[in-house]
Amino acid sequence: MANTSTRTLRLLSLLQTHRYWPGAELAERLGVSARTLRRDVDRLRELGYPVQAQRGVDGGYQLAAGAALPPLVIDDDEAVALAVGMQAAAQDPVEGIAESSIRVLAKVVQVMPVRLRRRIDALRAMTVSAGWAGQARAGVDPGVLTTIALTCRDNERLRFSYTAADGRHTERHTEPHRLVSLGRRWYLVAYDLERHDWRSFRVDRLSAAQGTGARFRPRTLPTADAAEFVRARLDGLPRSHQVEVLVHAPAAAVRERIGRWCTVEEIDAGQCRVRMVVDSLEWPIMALGVLDADFHVIEPPELLDQIRSWGARFTRAGTAGDGTGGR
Repeated sequence: MANTSTRTLRLLSLLQTHRYWPGAELAERLGVSARTLRRDVDRLRELGYPVQAQRGVDGGYQLAAGAALPPLVIDDDEAVALAVGMQAAAQDPVEGIAESSIRVLAKVVQVMPVRLRRRIDALRAMTVSAGWAGQARAGVDPGVLTTIALTCRDNERLRFSYTAADGRHTERHTEPHRLVSLGRRWYLVAYDLERHDWRSFRVDRLSAAQGTGARFRPRTLPTADAAEFVRARLDGLPRSHQVEVLVHAPAAAVRERIGRWCTVEEIDAGQCRVRMVVDSLEWPIMALGVLDADFHVIEPPELLDQIRSWGARFTRAGTAGDGTGGR
């Protein structure tokens, strides 16, 4: 049988997941007798949780409606995930989301244990957002993120294993500078001590990250900030498609909707030129679709082909229920 404190927390968790638990089922889930369950319920009440009981053969328990939220009981990785999610939402373009997310993040961090708060504060302070948000990030170990963030904050040298795009594995010894959140990826900007140059590393390709305990004097980054450094490196990589589109809408309106993911150049009051570099043509089609404006594709020709394919598919879907059968 679990110890009393652990069992009480589990009981609280179960009561939160269902509005009503039959007593026999709840006792079975906890692996205790009905008498022990009653004692655990009394213990929760002493802690201030309003647990209601219904007597009789079909009796059971539930938290009273409108009960205050209980204290957060989360592990380290969950705390990091929560903070990362709230910070990402704070950059969301949806009206009202950003301000609410900032308030929630502040409240959550305030009630965390000091040990967790130190990790979250380091992650928040050492992360630079480079825009291009709104897409799910590649899988990254929260523990790796906070390890990197702490070494960045403390100016502590960092060792890790790295897998390059071609599959080569190398061991790196670095002076970490900042984490950069860009689109679907996390990047570490650091000075590579063995290659004697600044580098950016995709965090999802990084493993066995460990601070060495050795402190260093921060070097001057060759760009204005870490986000600009990562963008410059990515711009120098070969990409599949360079997209250029003439949009029949004011530049300000286009920037408001998709400006974080592309370059918008004003032509006149009613037209602008949109440029983006992508590795998939699906994203430009979706971005142009949300503009609710006419546009003309300048390049690449493959984008036109894919737009025609999407258009034909949507047309068939629109006529499927009108008796024409798409004819």
